[in-house]
Amino acid sequence: MVDNYLKFEFPSLPQNVGIARTMTAAFAAQLEFNLAEIEEIRVAVSEAVSNCVIHGYPGKVGIVQLELAVIKDSLVITIRDFGKGIADINQAKQATFSTDPERMGLGLVFMESFMDQLKIISKPDEGTTVIMKKHPERGFANVGISRNC
Repeated sequence: MVDNYLKFEFPSLPQNVGIARTMTAAFAAQLEFNLAEIEEIRVAVSEAVSNCVIHGYPGKVGIVQLELAVIKDSLVITIRDFGKGIADINQAKQATFSTDPERMGLGLVFMESFMDQLKIISKPDEGTTVIMKKHPERGFANVGISRNC
């Protein structure tokens, strides 16, 4: 059962990466994530949306969809593009692999390490969907922060 959700879409422009990151952090704040966990969520979303901008639509602008949901005290983030797709997901998950030689190739590595679950669905020329899930590990009570601030 979905307790709360937010869906929006935007053009695959670099300036929208920060907006997606900020919107996700604000949405995630309704759960008991500590500041370190919020920062990990922000980085994972930045990487996923940047991949849509850079790799999903190389040389052109397309649509990126972002869906955020709270389901059973967990945050579920879905980021989707309708662009180029990923030919080999297992290869793309390897550290330092990138189709762009000027990139470090750590985006999927960061997403996988910062989130509890990562699922990637992609088909060449149809696009890519990234689904990430994170549950608060420690919560406010364990780091000396009150929810009533």
